[in-house]
Amino acid sequence: MPAYNEERTIGGVLDILRQEGYSKVIVVDDGSRDRTAEIARSKGALVVSHPKNMGLGAALRTGLRVAREQGADRAVTFDADGQHDPKAVRRLLEALDGGDLVIGVRQHLGIPLHKRLGNFALNLITYLFSGVLTDSQSGSRAFNRRALKAIRIRSDRYEVSSEIVIQAKRQGLRLKEVPVKCFYTKYSKARGTTIASGVRIFGGLLRQRVS
Repeated sequence: MPAYNEERTIGGVLDILRQEGYSKVIVVDDGSRDRTAEIARSKGALVVSHPKNMGLGAALRTGLRVAREQGADRAVTFDADGQHDPKAVRRLLEALDGGDLVIGVRQHLGIPLHKRLGNFALNLITYLFSGVLTDSQSGSRAFNRRALKAIRIRSDRYEVSSEIVIQAKRQGLRLKEVPVKCFYTKYSKARGTTIASGVRIFGGLLRQRVS
């Protein structure tokens, strides 16, 4: 669970995940300036802190690395802002039967128009690089052991979501999708990717391709 200044929501998210039976949660505190790390520790999460804000990609890279070091057979990425449905975690894990990387495809009901347009643009960008047209920006993902070993994140920021899909395709991983619910509050609507983000993400992916 990547987290940056999420003290308002992270405690409740961790409580619900525990109620659903998930006690092994890794929280990557990405240089937060609030009580995010303190609250996560009080809820029993394993907290790894970055000394400064490094970006979503860097946080996911750290989290998946720690999961591998902990000997995880499977891992699920989950946002800290209360957007994701904790009940969808089981659906993602079950879909790993026959898949290496499972992406939770968010239902459009309630998604703000500017985010839908941003996601559509980013899906097209991801398609140009991978031939895969999916909800590439979804933070709901499940990895099996093969995917945990094969996908090595290079991106530091939001281009990571497209990078994961692109790497999965190039590594020959089995990609599956399952529908998931998302909850858009005033708080979560103000976060995440937009069309402007797409321009930066496209530039980041281009730099990776030529490096």
